[in-house]
Amino acid sequence: MRIWGGVALAALLGACSGGVVPRSVEPGYAPPPSREAPRERPRDSGRVAEPHGNPAVRQPIPAVPLAAYPAPAAPAGTLTAASAGLIPGPAFDSLPLSDDAAARALVAFRLSCPSLVRRTDVSGLTQGRDWQPACDAAKTWPERDSRAFFSRWFESVQIADGRAQATGYYEPEIAGTKHHRSGYGVPVYAKPDDIIEVDLGQFSADMKGKKIRGRVAGKTFIPYYDRKEIDQGALEGRGLEIAWAADPIELFFLQIQGSGRLRGPDGQVMRIGFAGQNGREYVGIGALMRDRGLLQPGKASMQGIMEYLRTHPEEGRQIMWENKSYVFFQELKGAGPNGSLGLPVTGQVSAAVDPKFIPLGAPVFLSMDRAEANGLWIAQDTGGAIKGPNRVDTFWGAGDDARAIAGGMNSRGTAWLLLPLGTLSRLGGAPIAGAPTPTRQR
Repeated sequence: MRIWGGVALAALLGACSGGVVPRSVEPGYAPPPSREAPRERPRDSGRVAEPHGNPAVRQPIPAVPLAAYPAPAAPAGTLTAASAGLIPGPAFDSLPLSDDAAARALVAFRLSCPSLVRRTDVSGLTQGRDWQPACDAAKTWPERDSRAFFSRWFESVQIADGRAQATGYYEPEIAGTKHHRSGYGVPVYAKPDDIIEVDLGQFSADMKGKKIRGRVAGKTFIPYYDRKEIDQGALEGRGLEIAWAADPIELFFLQIQGSGRLRGPDGQVMRIGFAGQNGREYVGIGALMRDRGLLQPGKASMQGIMEYLRTHPEEGRQIMWENKSYVFFQELKGAGPNGSLGLPVTGQVSAAVDPKFIPLGAPVFLSMDRAEANGLWIAQDTGGAIKGPNRVDTFWGAGDDARAIAGGMNSRGTAWLLLPLGTLSRLGGAPIAGAPTPTRQR
């Protein structure tokens, strides 16, 4: 699963709290006006059908996070973990982790190993060979003794001040079909072949690592079509439709998640995933609506945002158009979504991170103010809004529980990265003998 904008419900909501993507509406629900074909009402009813009930945001289970070791925050403009500042963390044995959670983490880590040993770690912390001993051991290590595995092969490291933020994402399901039919008139587009990505580093050393996307018009390179232009038909007639959704609002939110499931009236499911993005600016409409005073107290959630968009259809469409970013999809095969490593992500153990600060495939221990986020996570995904040190977007799978937990997840606490034994020494640091067990924050 490639999550653009994170995956990331926090990206949608900005400073607002999280929310959930509701269950898909049935054909017959009247969305805001759009260019799609008029929708027919159900034959057995003289009124427009109402959407299904939405699972409520899960009320947080409060927890008291372990305190980070005293250390300065990462300097402004820090680009990688290696330059953010590292200090040794606590011994793994001192961290609270159930045997079941450790076993899930071992299974996910084992899956990541082939990528860990061959990838270039852009965080500047590790080399492929650093991971080889732990990966070799993981092949045959008994899952019933998973805590001992992590204790034996890893040391914990605190990046800068260790202060962490954890949000959540999941795999949503909305009403949609592979073939155009009555009630399903919102196109789901594949990535157009006229999107051109330019590596600006080829033109200037100062622009190294920066890329832009656009298209050629005549002899000029210009920005690609934005959301409004695409909604108004800029891509029509090019055969790019891979599926059709029933509701433009739900497709909007699925684009923010980056992947999901389309379920047709016959019960058939089509899985779609991130294929590309138009290169235009992402705008979190939740923060925008909050700043304009459009969200009443208690409505700063995804449900509240969707309610406003539906009850103010014309204004709602204009608000969605202010998010110029547009995500393109591809059909996915297999039982579950893939992360940025090209490997399946697993609910309650996989997480999206910024690979410049956390190596993809590495374990991360979270101690947060929300109990659900606590434990060992394996970095197997990335997100456009997941940036900076100690920023983690936890994946919760699919279904009502996943929606309810991920939708409201926005917790703070402490993060420790697990690295192969000897990494700190190789980087020039030295573990502190007998480092104190971290205490609960007061």
